[in-house]
Amino acid sequence: MPAIIRTISRTVLSVIVAELAKHAFLLCAACVFVFVLSRTYGLDLSAGFF
Repeated sequence: MPAIIRTISRTVLSVIVAELAKHAFLLCAACVFVFVLSRTYGLDLSAGFF
């Protein structure tokens, strides 16, 4: 019985860590996206520019 509980505990903990890492990555990606948008605000990126 303790082995089953230990296995379930490890599984749940690894899922929680994976979800936390995924959310941290998405937060960083969103911050980079907003930063790039703020740096390029008003820049003419239309087809005629190139």
